[in-house]
Amino acid sequence: MSISIQDVEHVAKLARLELRQEEKETFTEQLNAILKYMDKLNELDTSNVQPTSHVLPLVNVMREDEPRESLPIEKVMLNAPDEEDGQFRVPAVIE
Repeated sequence: MSISIQDVEHVAKLARLELRQEEKETFTEQLNAILKYMDKLNELDTSNVQPTSHVLPLVNVMREDEPRESLPIEKVMLNAPDEEDGQFRVPAVIE
């Protein structure tokens, strides 16, 4: 399979891109180089390779969910841009 300039023009039209002729030729060459590389990869025997969803064997990267003490309200309110009666004050979103 190879990519033609017409294919590049079609994709550019779908993406609403205006390409110069030199760009069309460049993209055609680059896309064909990618497809050539993919053909090379297709020559590999992957029959004994198990499908994976990730390159590393991840188990559970989350910490255990254990109850612990909350931060004191005074310390939390230090991060508040505006505060009223121990609560975050935010701009009104309903008129």
